[in-house]
Amino acid sequence: MKLELLEGLRRSRAQVLAAVEGISEYDRRRPVVASGTNLLGLVKHLAGEEHGYLGESLGHTPALRPTWFRDDPYEEHDMWAEPDESTDYITTVYRELSAHSDQVILSLDLDSPGHVAHWENHETTLGVLLFTMATETAHHAGHATALRQLIDRG
Repeated sequence: MKLELLEGLRRSRAQVLAAVEGISEYDRRRPVVASGTNLLGLVKHLAGEEHGYLGESLGHTPALRPTWFRDDPYEEHDMWAEPDESTDYITTVYRELSAHSDQVILSLDLDSPGHVAHWENHETTLGVLLFTMATETAHHAGHATALRQLIDRG
């Protein structure tokens, strides 16, 4: 089950990253829906979730701390790209944090304990966190695909 969830997570990550390829920097950053959602913002958001859910929450905090993290990493500074944050930086951070998450996932059992400070029931397991991250990433991969289709249609 763990490997199947991990493979699904990897496929969704690839789908998100594919959505930012082959378009202009402007199109990667611009909101194309009323909510303001944009492609690089989705990548940043998911990088932060990889860091939190599949790193910190399992006691394996990544050495890499994204520049957009403030005092409270759960503040919403991750849904858009700042002018000084390049596509290369954001996608590299996402890839590196994803690789760290993969190492954590492979090193632990699904019932390994975790703790999420901002959840009502703080105590959890790798299995719950992996399922959460796999579904969250798939959800946003769908958003990224839809945004990319809007951008490609002009």
